[in-house]
Amino acid sequence: MLVSIRDCRHSKNDRQWIQSVYGEYMESLADLNTGLFSVLGANTPHEDEIFANWFANDHSHPLVILRGSDPVGFALVTRPRIPAAGETASDYRMSEFFICKQHRRVGMGRDAATLIFDRFAGDWEIVEYLRNPGAVAFWRRVVAGYCGSNYTERSRHGEVQQRFKSRPSTQR
Repeated sequence: MLVSIRDCRHSKNDRQWIQSVYGEYMESLADLNTGLFSVLGANTPHEDEIFANWFANDHSHPLVILRGSDPVGFALVTRPRIPAAGETASDYRMSEFFICKQHRRVGMGRDAATLIFDRFAGDWEIVEYLRNPGAVAFWRRVVAGYCGSNYTERSRHGEVQQRFKSRPSTQR
């Protein structure tokens, strides 16, 4: 199974594909019952604003995750502008990450995350909601597999945060 990532900032087809599966992504988040995602959904005005920001903001890197030549997921890597109080700024944040349901649990998410970390070498942060135990377990496995024990994790305000440093694959 060949997994790859593609920058899709300037691809109308990739943007349309992300928009076509965004409803599935939002449904999976709404199922967590956090109360944060009930406003968003298919065909709401908020989606236009969200995608305009993803594809026009210099601090955003929208990516399509591919299996061969077929899109199976997406990711949004952002460059945080202001660190939280008492924290050092990270270079990158995994703001969104989604693999379509029929392509999960076969290593594609892990492989895509590794490619993303290698491509955007630097200090990373990933944040998941505690109410999403699947995401917490996934990112713990992925980050530990990627960098061993060279990461920190903390929980606060209903979130889990992993921080670590990535390097291009030639330097690992």
